[in-house]
Amino acid sequence: MKRVVVGLSGGVDSSVAAYLLQEQGYEVIGLFMKNWHDDSVTISNECPWLEDSNDALLVAEKLGIPFQTVDLSEEYKEKIVDYMFNEYEKGRTPNPDVLCNREIKFDVFMKIALSLGADYVATGHYCKKAQTSIEGKTVYQLQAGADGNKDQSYFLCQLSQEQLSKALFPIGELTKPEVREIATQMELVTAEKKDSQGLCFIGKVRLPEFLQQKLQPKEGVIVQIDKDNPIYKTKNEPVLNSREELILAATKITYTPEMGNVVGKHQGAHYFTIGQRKGLNVGGTKEPLFIIGTDVATNVIYTGLGSQHPGLFRKALFIANPEVHWVRSDMKLEHGQKLEVMVRIRYRQPLQKAMLYQFETGMYISFQEPQSAITEGQFAAWYHGDELLGSGVIS
Repeated sequence: MKRVVVGLSGGVDSSVAAYLLQEQGYEVIGLFMKNWHDDSVTISNECPWLEDSNDALLVAEKLGIPFQTVDLSEEYKEKIVDYMFNEYEKGRTPNPDVLCNREIKFDVFMKIALSLGADYVATGHYCKKAQTSIEGKTVYQLQAGADGNKDQSYFLCQLSQEQLSKALFPIGELTKPEVREIATQMELVTAEKKDSQGLCFIGKVRLPEFLQQKLQPKEGVIVQIDKDNPIYKTKNEPVLNSREELILAATKITYTPEMGNVVGKHQGAHYFTIGQRKGLNVGGTKEPLFIIGTDVATNVIYTGLGSQHPGLFRKALFIANPEVHWVRSDMKLEHGQKLEVMVRIRYRQPLQKAMLYQFETGMYISFQEPQSAITEGQFAAWYHGDELLGSGVIS
């Protein structure tokens, strides 16, 4: 009997994952990760970790498996929360869920599981793991989950071969309704529980309030840029594959206040992100205003009218070399190589046709169609078919 530690989160997905592993004959242990107890960064009353850990305990009791809570709040603060504050301060928008998987669940948590004699760590992610043999060596593959609406492979885009080798995703072949159906049949307390929102394992966080705990508000202006501004004349020409054209297409426009008109005030450029339209509090426009640029150095936010404003779109992005990560390390591109792939730049975005170009400084991704709201600090993940090959942080 192989031993598996399941990250029981108190949700329906991990509950059913534990049950399925038990059915398959594994020796299952349930562990709940407590990732938060810093009340100085007040999270609204919807911080449900107590309720979640209780539900996880009830599921473990129902299944008759050993259960304990591990406190990872120190590691979580250092690896996720501090990183988030640093990124926002630089004017970038981090993705804590991707990081939580790489740094907490499949690193700190995995080490605890292995110290308990586990052969594997399992989670309730909607994705699949497969393996193939290349030149006599086992290579692990991360694949999209069977439920197209719930596929979570993107959140695991930073995993390594070593992490994948020890990972199990028991519900990857199921759809969400099928998972709920199993939980109902098994009379698990989580069967009808709503999906958790917000930060990985923390629950709901109102981001502006969360950031205001560490990043002080400072008043600045909101500038509106006209869609017919001459700066957009050459921006979205077709990208060929010369390096100069890739650099031009991937470089974001540097705005200055004199390019537009001041239309309002804000409380800190570091609270806002490209593509955002809520929270600007500027009325009287015939279409919503979208953020097309932020400058944390001068504390100015730049906006454009409507979702089709040219300032929202780019045809290429750049990932610096240290940030390029291959799940399939055997497929890594060398300098001068290119690869046709499908890419998404945010969770749930439909896959986009693109080309990867590797140079000595890093990788350019050139899209067939211009992409809206390419955001620094977020992850771009590239796929071949339903297999996730690699990812990187957008520069």
